[in-house]
Amino acid sequence: MRYLVVLGLWFLSMAAMAHEDGRSAAQVETLARSTHSWNGAMLPTYPAGQAEVTILKIRIPAGARLPVHYHPVINAGVLIEGELTVEGEDGAILHLVAGDAIIEMVNTPHYGRNDGDKDAVIIVFYAGIEKQPVTVIAP
Repeated sequence: MRYLVVLGLWFLSMAAMAHEDGRSAAQVETLARSTHSWNGAMLPTYPAGQAEVTILKIRIPAGARLPVHYHPVINAGVLIEGELTVEGEDGAILHLVAGDAIIEMVNTPHYGRNDGDKDAVIIVFYAGIEKQPVTVIAP
C-alpha cells in the first residue's frame, strides 16, 4: 500500500509542475473518494498480509446479467463505455453511465446488468492481499 501512496503523491507533484510556457503538465480530477461503498456501508479495514492490487477491464454485453456475486476485497471502478445497473441483495440500485465512478460493496451479494443496447466496459481496481480472490460467485 505504501507504494500506491508514494505513486499517488508523485502523480500529484507532477500535476503541479508547469511546462516552460506556463501550461500545466497534467490535470487531476477526483472521480471517487469515500470511506463508504455506493450503498452507504462503511468499507472494512484492510486485512493483514502482502498487498496485491488487481486491475481488470470487464466487458458486459448488451442485455447481459451477471451472476449474483460478492467481492471480499475493497474495489472501485470507472465505467468507460455504455451503461450498467448494479443491484444489491437488499434491493438498492445504482445506475451508471459512461464516465461514472463506483466504490463497490464489499462482502455483500449483488449483480450487474446491462440494460443498454451496446456493451458496457468498466475498469475495476481491487485492493486485496496476495492470493485472495477478488470476486466470488454467491451460492
